[in-house]
Amino acid sequence: MVVVAGSLACGGRSTELEGPARRALDIAEAYVDGFYRQFPEEAYESAYPGAPRDRLGDRSLSGLADWEAREDGWLEELRALDPDRLAGTEAEIPYAYALERLASSVERRVCRTELWNVSPTWTGWQSVLAAVFAQQPVGTPAHRTAALSRARDVPRYIRTEIDNLREGLALGYTTPRTNVQSVLEQLEALLGAPLDSSPFFDPAVRDEDPAFQNALREVIEAEIAPAVSAYRDFLAAEYQPQAREAAAVSEDPGGLACYQASVRFWTSLTISPKEIHDIGEARNREIQIEVAEIGERSFGQGFPRVIFDLARNDSTYRFHSEEEILAYNRAAAQRARDLVPLWFGFVPEAEVVIRPFPEFQKASGGGFYSAAAEDGSRPGTFELGTFDPTSISKVGAEATAFHETYPGHHMQMSVAQERGRAHPVVRYFYDAGFGEGWALYTERLADEMKLYSSEFDRLGMLSNEALRAARLVVDAGIHALGWSRQQAIDYMVQYTAESEATIVSEVDRYIAVPGQATSYLLGSLEIQRLRRLAEERLGDRFDIRVFHDRVLENGAIHLGLLRKRIEHWIEAGGPESDPARMQ
Repeated sequence: MVVVAGSLACGGRSTELEGPARRALDIAEAYVDGFYRQFPEEAYESAYPGAPRDRLGDRSLSGLADWEAREDGWLEELRALDPDRLAGTEAEIPYAYALERLASSVERRVCRTELWNVSPTWTGWQSVLAAVFAQQPVGTPAHRTAALSRARDVPRYIRTEIDNLREGLALGYTTPRTNVQSVLEQLEALLGAPLDSSPFFDPAVRDEDPAFQNALREVIEAEIAPAVSAYRDFLAAEYQPQAREAAAVSEDPGGLACYQASVRFWTSLTISPKEIHDIGEARNREIQIEVAEIGERSFGQGFPRVIFDLARNDSTYRFHSEEEILAYNRAAAQRARDLVPLWFGFVPEAEVVIRPFPEFQKASGGGFYSAAAEDGSRPGTFELGTFDPTSISKVGAEATAFHETYPGHHMQMSVAQERGRAHPVVRYFYDAGFGEGWALYTERLADEMKLYSSEFDRLGMLSNEALRAARLVVDAGIHALGWSRQQAIDYMVQYTAESEATIVSEVDRYIAVPGQATSYLLGSLEIQRLRRLAEERLGDRFDIRVFHDRVLENGAIHLGLLRKRIEHWIEAGGPESDPARMQ
């Protein structure tokens, strides 16, 4: 299904709406479609079906200025509508969601991220393009033509990144030197890999046409590799010597305002850095008590730091091979898939595939989920780091698998796609406060579902939550409260079971993407609060399957809108749903 602005009938949406409701829906559709046509590479994560597949986006400063003018126009139109006239209509949610996203996007412009985005995370172009080409459609002449066209567009895209960074240097915007070094290491690995294992060659690996394979190989050798080399040389010779030493975004112009705007963008909450920091410290104190209880019961040790050191360093709890890592994660995901019908009324059909990161990214650790194609042509994917398996502890592995697959991201995104009720603006945009909050909530839910294999794996659940609590402490600490990079690393070593190498990678991620790491725990705490409220108010009428369906039914809406919807459902007496009818 191809989406064209103003033409997509969404989940039985009425075609008879007129006036403000119709206008709100049209603006929201135009916004989501316009975004993916301006930045089609972003569709690799959301699986938006209307994004062009034969080119990459225009991120030049002039292109971004044009895009911002369009955002301003949509925002002005939405603000001119009377929300009271939309209440109770199917335009209510798309209107509220689009309004908040546009407003927070406009506020976040103060960051000027395009001028300093040298990122070793998923926000760096090298990671984005690897994911894009891993999902590039192939198998037909039209798909092959589009893939070659997009490959030939890579050098332009990379040159734009260089141009933007040069402008950033002139205006005083830079990224920390430590992150520049990490990106340089990724680029060396990318350039040093055999051509046939390059992420840019992935479409040819999935297509048996020799002519296409040869043509793509030639584009990589003659055009893409030189462009990547030019970017690497620019970073090493020109950019790195001028990059800032300090980790804090507050060192860039408008940096403190950038941090506040980023927190709002990623969480949809207005909350001060000190509040964020304090919530993280309070939650970590609670988690340490739970860790001590497991330690005394199962490991003969009640000191959390000693228990985490054991989980981090004892070879008994480490993997032996990439195959073992993948099998461990796949088994956890399958156990969860088998039990979700007991906890959800609607269970999506989309499959999920678990596989390692491309070679050049394997050392980065962690994991990343990308949504399945809506037409069923591609499953959801959970990619994870598998570099040096004997150095990777099993602690937290099962919790992360649940977070990324069932009942976490894959479940949430697939429900939004397959139920068909959610408007495209919430089906294909991603609110981190909701999405990451939901995925972290499901790590605890997995414990209720009895999915963890052992007390050690439950310890991993607590370590993962401690990591998210530590993120609140150090993210706000680094960007707004004067913490150094090393201070953040030391705190996380003390309060989590993550390896020091993983923690260094984590901290560099927070430095590269201010505010995003706060979305996990803040979102999870809100979903937990709403569940407790429903249980208390509804008593015997509370049904966990119906609650979960209500949370997921409208897509990844922002937390304020979720709160309003769930509180309204509770006030209405928590009407029950027939799980069979919802299929």
